[in-house]
Amino acid sequence: MPSYKPIDDAPGFDFYTAAEDVFDKLRGLVDVEDGPNNDAAALHVRAGALVARLKYLNRAANTATRIKKETTGDARTEMDQSSLGLQNLLYEKRHLEREIEKCRQFASIYQDVPLHSLDEFKELAPEAARTSEVLADEHQLMLNRLSFELAERQRLDQRKRDLIKQKEELLKESKAKAATADNVKSQIDHLIKAAGDVQKKVGDLVAPIENESALGLS
Repeated sequence: MPSYKPIDDAPGFDFYTAAEDVFDKLRGLVDVEDGPNNDAAALHVRAGALVARLKYLNRAANTATRIKKETTGDARTEMDQSSLGLQNLLYEKRHLEREIEKCRQFASIYQDVPLHSLDEFKELAPEAARTSEVLADEHQLMLNRLSFELAERQRLDQRKRDLIKQKEELLKESKAKAATADNVKSQIDHLIKAAGDVQKKVGDLVAPIENESALGLS
């Protein structure tokens, strides 16, 4: 009886070729003519072995089909996940491109703010804000210039408030002095008037006495 190589030991095994070979052998048994040299029991055994082989091939084919389906399913799932991941990346890419374009078209107020010139910044700004590394980085340089501009404006604004407060205090002091001067002038005017009244009264009293003296001397 012929021996058959196990399918697991035959890489690239062709089920169709193996099955066709079994069918050919079965046809050969059917076509054998009766004769003294043909043993019916031996033919029966050979036919049973071929049928068993055919059943084995069928089971092996079903198993291989199932494994291929599972492998194909896994590959399809992995491909779908990869495709979904790719779609997500493309969506994220388009989203980032739109956000980048929005940032490029954004008109920030700093573009309209008059800044100290770069030479003035290098001269006036703190040393830490104008290092060689900062001057080589356009973005960081602009941030430092804006920060310096803000600090300068806050300093000047505070100086302005201090001067306004000093001016108000001086005006208040000047008004107080003016009020004091007006009060002193009023008092002086009052004293001058009072002195004039007293002088007039004294004159009125002295005149009759002088007249009487003059008459007595005459």
